[in-house]
Amino acid sequence: MRRVVVIGIGIWSCLGQNKEEVTLSLKQGKSGIGIDDARKEYGLISPLTGIVPTPELKSLLHRRIRMSMSQEAMYAYMASREAFEQAGINEQYLLENEVGVLFGNDSTAQATIEMHEIMREKHDSSLLGSGLIFQSMNSTVNMNLSTIFHLRGINFSVSAACASGSHSIGLGAMFIRQGLQDMVLVGGAQEVNPYAMAAFDALGTFSTRIDEPTQASRPFDQNRDGLVPSGGAAALVLEDYDHAIARGATILAEVVGYGFSSNGGGISQPSEQGSYIAMRRALDDAGMSAEEIDYVNAHATSTPQGDKEEAQALARLFANNKTWISSTKSMTGHECWMAGASEAVYSILMMQHNFVAPNINLFDVDDSAASLLIATEAKEMPVNTVLSNSFGFGGTNSALILRKIK
Repeated sequence: MRRVVVIGIGIWSCLGQNKEEVTLSLKQGKSGIGIDDARKEYGLISPLTGIVPTPELKSLLHRRIRMSMSQEAMYAYMASREAFEQAGINEQYLLENEVGVLFGNDSTAQATIEMHEIMREKHDSSLLGSGLIFQSMNSTVNMNLSTIFHLRGINFSVSAACASGSHSIGLGAMFIRQGLQDMVLVGGAQEVNPYAMAAFDALGTFSTRIDEPTQASRPFDQNRDGLVPSGGAAALVLEDYDHAIARGATILAEVVGYGFSSNGGGISQPSEQGSYIAMRRALDDAGMSAEEIDYVNAHATSTPQGDKEEAQALARLFANNKTWISSTKSMTGHECWMAGASEAVYSILMMQHNFVAPNINLFDVDDSAASLLIATEAKEMPVNTVLSNSFGFGGTNSALILRKIK
């Protein structure tokens, strides 16, 4: 079985719009959450969100290309551009070699609503234009990326709710392991606009702690009152180890474990057992024990039930041992479809810079997490192995293990 390594990463998030900015935010425990007045105007219960700027692409891409790009496709382009640059992959290489793309993206709301508004007002489909169809499709991200970067390998969206980005990494690694691809661009992207979140807001899953936005996301805290939606994009370039060495690539990390499971229960019901199975399967895939994991980037979104179920599953593997645990969602909010990919990027940045990011806003630890070693401040330490969890609606679970190259 071939080894799979990460040779480039890119990030566009509420913590920063490049690796350097994001690394500093993670070290400082800086929240990217704020109030979006457009959400108030639209009628959402909670105006809280990760504040993610829309990139300016006029100087980078032709108008014909920009017309087909949804908000999350724009984010994904910026993250992928950064990842390819770090990987030493230029346009000439992409034209001469086959590279695949697997991106996590579960739904796209803004373009669909805009089309509906035009039709309701004008009753004339000829006014919709050609770009909106490509913006509104669920595969909007990977179809745009494959066109812009001339990607001619495997090409499809991974649609698995909040585990989408993580599954894209696991599946990309599988394609490379089996010799079907030498290099795959993987990641996740999530639009950040009021339209995307209205239905979730209606479920009452969002925090309403609007008087203190940066303290609203409280994973594992006894007084958490719901998640804060967020988004952006994260990208990783995966490559076969031998292929990377032959190219002289700089290796950032190795993908050594991928675990998955499905809860098989209620459509929005988290599961301790499902979480545990995914983590256990990732450890078995990596040939590692729980004691060998230096750090766990928990899925913990700051919902009452979800955090409890994950904490109980984590306790079965990591109770009272020396593995540090934190949820970067305490700073970012829940980045939804991109979260599994962005948290892999955050974890790699921690590995590169030898620190564990804090679980901020943890004032009163929930009883379910009492046996866990949760970092409430940044910890300067070697980070050689990371387990990153991602769980989603419909009971889909994904766990990844990343390791410094040996």
